[in-house]
Amino acid sequence: MHIFYTPDINSDTYILSEEESKHCIKVLRFQKGSLLNLVDGKGGFYDAIVEEAHPKRTRINILRVHENYGKRNHYLHIAIAPTKSIERLEWFLEKATEIGIDEITPVICDRSERKEVKTERLNKVITTAVKQSIKAFHPKLNESERFSDFILKSKHSNKFIAHCIESKKLAIKDQFKLNSDYLVMIGPEGDFTSAEIDSAMKQNFVPISLGNSRLRTETAALEACFEINFLNR
Repeated sequence: MHIFYTPDINSDTYILSEEESKHCIKVLRFQKGSLLNLVDGKGGFYDAIVEEAHPKRTRINILRVHENYGKRNHYLHIAIAPTKSIERLEWFLEKATEIGIDEITPVICDRSERKEVKTERLNKVITTAVKQSIKAFHPKLNESERFSDFILKSKHSNKFIAHCIESKKLAIKDQFKLNSDYLVMIGPEGDFTSAEIDSAMKQNFVPISLGNSRLRTETAALEACFEINFLNR
């Protein structure tokens, strides 16, 4: 199954971009009559056929549309402090997309080693993972925000903050509501500061533990992603 990401599709015919056309015709060797699939990132999964095999402007005809393809029974938003090595953040985005995630926000904390995030490259990582894992919904990647600004405007029903400071914390499963929407905050390698945790709790974030091991930022975020998806199965 070969999948192409077509976020601007709006009719029964579609012209692939030059890059996608080249991949379709020169790499995959598709010809007129070849079958393929498209996803629009908004839940649409399309069965399609090559009408004109042009290496720069391949024309596609839509045969069938599947709405809300693979829609999950919950909504997951992970706010993660960007890692010093951008490759580790890219790894998280790839794996979280494969497992299932709806929204990601890079959050700049007091102890963050990386203060800037370029989302264009990260979105390409997500798009590649969308196609590889046959997802019709493309996770939303927000621009980075300061921690103090982010916690004030989060509107999710279930808000969690994972941290390593010794204090009263419960596992996600012990305070879990099925088929809901969730926001999980994951801090930098040096963890959230006590002041940040206190500020989040005043905004109704619930402290959680992700186990007894000390996890890297991207591992902790993926653990939260996996656990919430697993509990909602």
